[in-house]
Amino acid sequence: TGVITPVAHLKPVEVAGSTVSRATLHNEDEIKRLDVRIGDTVILQKAGDVIPQIVKVFKDLRPADSKHFKFPKKVVECGGDGSIERIPGQAAYRCVAKDSFSMELRRLHYFASKKAFDIENLGPKVIDQLAEENLIQTPVDIFTLKKGDILPLERFAEKSAKNLIDSINYARDITLPRFLIGLSIDHLGEESAYLLADEFGSLEKIRNASLEDLMNIKGVGDIMAESIYNWFRVPKNQKLVDDLLEQVNFVSISDWRHSKTEAQAGSGEQSDSGAQEKTSFKKTKNFEEFFKNKTVVLTGSLSQMTRDDAKDLLRQAGANISSSVSPKTDYVIAGEKAGSKLRKAEEFEVAVLDEDDFINKF
Repeated sequence: TGVITPVAHLKPVEVAGSTVSRATLHNEDEIKRLDVRIGDTVILQKAGDVIPQIVKVFKDLRPADSKHFKFPKKVVECGGDGSIERIPGQAAYRCVAKDSFSMELRRLHYFASKKAFDIENLGPKVIDQLAEENLIQTPVDIFTLKKGDILPLERFAEKSAKNLIDSINYARDITLPRFLIGLSIDHLGEESAYLLADEFGSLEKIRNASLEDLMNIKGVGDIMAESIYNWFRVPKNQKLVDDLLEQVNFVSISDWRHSKTEAQAGSGEQSDSGAQEKTSFKKTKNFEEFFKNKTVVLTGSLSQMTRDDAKDLLRQAGANISSSVSPKTDYVIAGEKAGSKLRKAEEFEVAVLDEDDFINKF
């Protein structure tokens, strides 16, 4: 998206079971609010049990020669001359031009990531290698790769090349929300993509939606609506979508989950939790009635299904998935190693379901 996120570099420290050497500072306003400076001693926590962030500065331990952080005027990874600008009405900075090689790589990384097309064997390092060899420049190029293109590359042999091509071909079946996520539209996140797909039902309707249509959707703000509307009216983006549509097929969420399971079984790959097999669950009437129109937060790891599968099933039941716990949250589903979200649920007296409680709703 071209948004510039400041990151604090730290002396390595143990936080919630892992060693942390970097923490997000979010934006310029957060840096000023914390009054965090170079050389400071700070307190860390993991936001949502995952992302390290600074929550407090020990100003009495601040060295005399500590320095304020100043946002640069240019960032090498941005396009054009590298200039950045503060987004009107927001605390974030962004690249003025977004046509750099580095940003194209980031968009390719995101396209193949688990939240979008979820292409196994096509991680950032492989994407970088393919791009450096001029084999891919856009997401469409991924689907035109042949085994013969990959075999000559370093670290690739017959089996690994075949596995990559197989993974790419499996990814041709895609759900509408994941397709939208893969487009890297500014301000359009995971849950917003599912919201759009539910509201319009087809890509064609989303492409042709008026700005007013988008703004009238509950959960889509003015900034997001304008970003989506404008994105689909850029000729370069229109061509990208048209070219992708020649390579992929839209399927339902349940069919996508089924084909994904078959693909993993065929390749012998393990799921995120390391288990070779997971029980297959389907939405039931009882499950739908329980979770319909409820706001649900997931935390911790599940042993009987992946978090993504749980989210998909909840969305099919009409639940709203949230990434943070608030007094408006109806349920928190807590797996193993649930952290701060579970504590927040207890603080707000939100109902908590453990994995067995959740499974029993089917």
